Amino acid sequence: MIKEVIVVEGRDDITAVKRAVDAEMIAVGGFGINKKVIDKIKEAQKRQGVIVLTDPDFAGEKIRKIISKRVKGIKHAYISQKEGIKDGDIGVENASPESIIRALKKAKYEVKEKREVYTMQDMFYFKLCGHKDSKERRDRLGKELGVGYCNAAQFIARLNNFGITKEEFVKAIDKINKEMNHG
Repeated sequence: MIKEVIVVEGRDDITAVKRAVDAEMIAVGGFGINKKVIDKIKEAQKRQGVIVLTDPDFAGEKIRKIISKRVKGIKHAYISQKEGIKDGDIGVENASPESIIRALKKAKYEVKEKREVYTMQDMFYFKLCGHKDSKERRDRLGKELGVGYCNAAQFIARLNNFGITKEEFVKAIDKINKEMNHG
């Protein structure tokens, strides 16, 4: 699995990259890069490193510059316009798995052992799924740990892929339990 978190523009890009490699990803959702997304990228950079892979067009370059200005030390992967064009549409989602792998190799990604520290059992045990307030608990925990909000399956992946330690996790859970019980 690729150690770094790969930052792409949208959902179709995630699908294309997942066909090529096993990696954690963040989609910025185009130009609307807000503070929440930047904070998530900063957290990913701090924990695992980040590789930005945006479309080979004006918008993609603009997004790349915005991220580069706000998050220091990130790596960059590039696909050519020729590799990303299909039916007049240009983007990472049109690139072949081979093109994506070549771009990531040039960005000098690192490989790490896939972590399986957290499981669905943890989600149930800590009431992060299967309970009436699970959604709120994941939302609060995601903010506390800097991994953002998502469904239970994606939450497990982020906890594992962002390298969240059991100690950090339990400390954050304790804080959330206190807040929710005294809120």
